Amino acid sequence: MACIRSSLHLVPVNNIITRTISMSAMRRAKEALDQMKEKNPYLDKYAEKIAKLQKTSPEEFLSRVDKVVNPIKEGKSQARTYSELLNPKQPLKEEINEIPYKKLADIMKLDLIEDKSAEEISKIWFEYHKTKDVLAATLTVTQFEILMEHAKKYPVFLLPLPRSEGFEFIMLQFAANAVHFTPLLAYQVHAENAPECLTLVHYTEFKDKGLVLMRGEYDANVLTGKEAQCLANELQMFYYKSDENKLKLLEKFNKNPNEFKHMDLIKEVENIQLV
Repeated sequence: MACIRSSLHLVPVNNIITRTISMSAMRRAKEALDQMKEKNPYLDKYAEKIAKLQKTSPEEFLSRVDKVVNPIKEGKSQARTYSELLNPKQPLKEEINEIPYKKLADIMKLDLIEDKSAEEISKIWFEYHKTKDVLAATLTVTQFEILMEHAKKYPVFLLPLPRSEGFEFIMLQFAANAVHFTPLLAYQVHAENAPECLTLVHYTEFKDKGLVLMRGEYDANVLTGKEAQCLANELQMFYYKSDENKLKLLEKFNKNPNEFKHMDLIKEVENIQLV
């Protein structure tokens, strides 16, 4: 009797194990994402970027999302361990005088306004941005110096953004003359690669006239213009002034992050509204 030749090819055991683990991770990643959707009403705004990480690296996705879905683990609160947020980007450096972004000369023709007074430049600045989907403001040199002084001491912080469902936390970090804002949920999932939702840039070209110009660009898929303005207002509340309670929160977050309580932060801004 002739032998029947089997067309079955043996697959190495290691390949089976690897594929099984990968499939299991994908399944658990999907389950974790479903849990996040139930627990966090803001997930939809970042769903596309989060889903990409889920598919390309499910194991890494699971380790990051675990801190969002399961904040209490082994008796410790992962969600309250804010020390891990303190170095998401290049920190503020004194030797950097200007930001490596769009220069003021790329926005406006400086030769046409350099002989103007601070009041005239301020008026032109607001008129120029009036029809654009950006934030625009002016600071006195004193305000800017206070901002930078606090920024060097407290380069990272959280701001609560009021939503209809409550508050969404937005992380900020200073880098030279710019302030970067990132949703905390996005940072928890993407770490230092989290996309920014708002960037405020300060221009000091007219500092000798006693004027500093500020321009803010935001991601309209994440923030509305009113929400971006609200974050800029909260930044002013905490960094432009010397309010004792707010400075204590800044110091605690940057110096003793494990003692920082988000409810104390909410109390400081609970009366703020989107207008």
